[in-house]
Amino acid sequence: MTELNVVEICAGAGGQSLGLHLAGFRHELAVELDETAATTLRNNLARLSPTADPAELVKVGDVADPGVWKPEDYAGRVALLAGGVPCPPFSVAGKQLGAGDERDLFAWAVHLTGRVRPEALLLENVRGLNDPRFGGYRQAVVDQLEDLGYRADWKLLHAKDYGVPQLRPRMVLVALRPEYVDYFEWPEPKPTTLTVGSALVDLMGANGFRYIDEWVERANSIAPTIVGGSKKHGGADLGPTRAKRAWEELWVDAHGLANAAPGEDWEREEHPRGPKLTVDMVARLQGWLNEPDYKWHFTGMKTSHYRQVGNAFPPPVARAVGESIARALRKEGVAGTLRADLKMHDEVYHILRDADDFLTSYRITQLLGGRLSVNDVEKRIAHLRHDFNVEERRSGARSSYLLGEWRAFQGQSDHKRHEAFAARRSRGRIS
Repeated sequence: MTELNVVEICAGAGGQSLGLHLAGFRHELAVELDETAATTLRNNLARLSPTADPAELVKVGDVADPGVWKPEDYAGRVALLAGGVPCPPFSVAGKQLGAGDERDLFAWAVHLTGRVRPEALLLENVRGLNDPRFGGYRQAVVDQLEDLGYRADWKLLHAKDYGVPQLRPRMVLVALRPEYVDYFEWPEPKPTTLTVGSALVDLMGANGFRYIDEWVERANSIAPTIVGGSKKHGGADLGPTRAKRAWEELWVDAHGLANAAPGEDWEREEHPRGPKLTVDMVARLQGWLNEPDYKWHFTGMKTSHYRQVGNAFPPPVARAVGESIARALRKEGVAGTLRADLKMHDEVYHILRDADDFLTSYRITQLLGGRLSVNDVEKRIAHLRHDFNVEERRSGARSSYLLGEWRAFQGQSDHKRHEAFAARRSRGRIS
């Protein structure tokens, strides 16, 4: 393809948007729920795409609401469908409800792929989605995309491997139409040489901080994963207790954010944990670029600004994946990563999915050639029950199972998401 256009859902303030822009993609549309983040996104995309109508470039509202946008308007004319769908359903910081969480939009995004029919799909989410608990969920995503005519693969990527001075592992899904599969290769890791100290030395020392040399020496590692948080969790700070301890080892006070860098009068006795970071410092650690042509301008107050920065997909990581997709769509090079045998995320799900009748755990172990024990199969089925309807039939002490519907939201008119989302919106709590 010569024209690389993109429709982006759950776009936030534009971390993925900026990365994709730098990879050569141009937005046809971005959809975001939070009004402040959407304003940030609209202002910046309008600057990068001066010929586009800002009102049509960014739509504000629930991405699954047909009143916000019509996916069929973009059907068959989009190179890439991309997004960072909500993380709470899979986050280890939450309850990991998966399909049982009304905020889950991953399955809906797969369904959307069949409606928009892009050449490629890119979705990212938290590391928790890689847990064994979600093996069946991941396998369902891969299998449904295959049914839609795409070859898909999951990869756990670490921001530190793409020039970003923080950990930030993310699960990334890429799917391509068959004609591009032979040309795709996951981006090659290039670990960052930056530390928190070396990345922020100019910003931290901007107001005459007299301990700057010592601070740089002590902040001699990459940052823990930056956590943007949600509206219901109060003000801005740098994460839970464990993360705060990691920050303190870098001589950074993670209990809130500063409005400005420390000045000449900053005293270590008054601040034993160290200086606090500003939002601009956090943005740099998140990989937002500082070049004048691509400097991102954020709207809203400090806490909102921090959430927009902290919840984003780091632009350098989005750029690296975007460039790999762009090369595949142009059919440049021969790698064939997705042509190889892909990882089976849940063999038990796969067997139950194709079964016409009830199967016992013992029968499933036989079909797997003994690779899993009956006990292991039962554990997998227990995981599947969280996200799928699993019918059980008992005969004496023996149970047999039949896999039913995926309970995840895929646009069903009677799904509980509609009621839950309406209640959440009426309380002004949309994240």
